[in-house]
Amino acid sequence: MGRSGSHLDNRSWQRELKRLQAAAGGDRDRWQRRRARQSGQRSGAHDPLIRMGEFFLAVNPDEGRLLYLLARAARARYIVEFGASYGVSTLFLGAAAADNEARLVTTEVHPDKCRAIRQTLREAELDSVVTLLEGDARETIPAQEPGIDMLFLDGWKSQYLPLLKSVEPLLAPSALVVADNAFHEATADYVDYMMTNQRWFSHRVGNMLVSLFR
Repeated sequence: MGRSGSHLDNRSWQRELKRLQAAAGGDRDRWQRRRARQSGQRSGAHDPLIRMGEFFLAVNPDEGRLLYLLARAARARYIVEFGASYGVSTLFLGAAAADNEARLVTTEVHPDKCRAIRQTLREAELDSVVTLLEGDARETIPAQEPGIDMLFLDGWKSQYLPLLKSVEPLLAPSALVVADNAFHEATADYVDYMMTNQRWFSHRVGNMLVSLFR
């Protein structure tokens, strides 16, 4: 996909995407090693917000392309992402922001991931349009200025609904909200809210819930 002059055609961006997707493919082995290490350990031994540091938890290629398409079709000028991880979704949203002559604000709590994301953004030539907020997104995102055109939720599932409610006053009319892995048991309250609230029109696309703010 892509059009002439799109950031999707940028070779540096393509190289970084290929590198991250290859690395993300190792998550299954990482899960197996994690389970082996945790055998006999106390589950509360680590801060739950940063204990997933070795995992990419990346969107798949189709989901990434969908994010790009939605951001471009909505002509989103101000995009916010909850949970960048190592930045696969950030690359797609950042490309859309570049092509829209817009900006992306993304968030990540894990320090090692933040260092990696900054390097990725420089290598992909997106550091001029993407701002990374390091820290707890429950604090950093509600502090942003209003007028958000698109919000992508891909962090801790139990925080989808609380975060959304804190950000609703900041959303622009007809804003899009896309939630990844939205049909996880931890997001049941979020899905119920989005499907029953008169202010939202929602539709399931694969594992994502795409919602329009009315």
